[in-house]
Amino acid sequence: MFYLIYFIIIALIPIWAQMKVKGTYSKYSRVNSAAYLRGAEVARQILNENGLYNVGVEEVRGYLSDHYDPRTKTVRLSSQNYHSNSIAAAAVAAHECGHAIQDAESYAFLRFRHALVPVANFGSNASWILIMIGIFAQLSGLLLLGIILMAAAVLFQIVTLPVEYNASNRAMKQVLSLGLIDQRQRPEAKKVLNAAALTYVAAAAVAVLELLRLVLIFTGMNRNDD
Repeated sequence: MFYLIYFIIIALIPIWAQMKVKGTYSKYSRVNSAAYLRGAEVARQILNENGLYNVGVEEVRGYLSDHYDPRTKTVRLSSQNYHSNSIAAAAVAAHECGHAIQDAESYAFLRFRHALVPVANFGSNASWILIMIGIFAQLSGLLLLGIILMAAAVLFQIVTLPVEYNASNRAMKQVLSLGLIDQRQRPEAKKVLNAAALTYVAAAAVAVLELLRLVLIFTGMNRNDD
C-alpha cells in the first residue's frame, strides 16, 4: 500500500506542475505587455542592451520549446512566443536571454551544469540497468554502483534549480529596467516565471525521492545479508 501511494505521488507531482505551467501561461498569453513588443523583439532588445549582439534569436517549432543554445549562442523561441506581444511571451523571452547573459558572464552554476551534462546523461541511461539487475539478482554492489550513477543525474537536476531561478531574476530586472513591462504587470510576469520554474522543482523532487527510495532498498538488502 505504501509503495502504491508513493508511486501515485511521484506521478502526480510532474502532472500538477505541467498543469500549473500551462494554466498560467495560457492566462497571460492573452494579456498584452506594456511595450507591446513581440517576444523576438523583447529578446533582441535585452541582448543588445547587454552587448550580446552575437547571440541570435530564432523561431523554433513546438509548444513552450523555448531555450538558449550555448553551443550556437542562440535564443530559440517557440512560434507563439516569437510572434506574440503578450506578458507571457515577454517573460519567457527574457528568461532565455537570462541564460544568454549567464553564459556571457560565465555564471558558476551554469558552468557546473554544463560540466555535469556528459556524466548526467551516462548516469541516467546506465543507472537503471544496474539498479534493476542489482535488485532482482540481489547484488548489493551492483545496486550501489547504479545508485552512484543515478546520483550524478540527480545532482544535475538540483544544480539546474539555481540556474533557472537566477535566469528568472535576471529576466525580471531586464524587462522592468527596459520598460518592456510596467510595475503593474510585474506580478503577472512573476507568475509566469514561477510557474515555469515549477517543472524543474518537480523534476528535482521526483529524482531525489527516487534516489532516497533506492538508498533505502540498498540498506535493507545489506541488513538482510548480515
